[in-house]
Amino acid sequence: MSDPDKSQSADGQDWRGFREVDRAIAENRLTAYTWKKTWADPLGRAIMLLVFALLAGFLIFVLLYDFIL
Repeated sequence: MSDPDKSQSADGQDWRGFREVDRAIAENRLTAYTWKKTWADPLGRAIMLLVFALLAGFLIFVLLYDFIL
């Protein structure tokens, strides 16, 4: 089996930016790669925290509304 880090495309260009994504797809870990890249980006981290906070707030609202009121 050839080493994927030393492979190049047919026209001789080395796609360094896509090498890690290609490897993630090959190893079936694209979701973990996406989460790590999003968490490393400050804006992505803020959006992710906002979405989780909104989901948690909605879940708490539904639980309180259904079981207490």
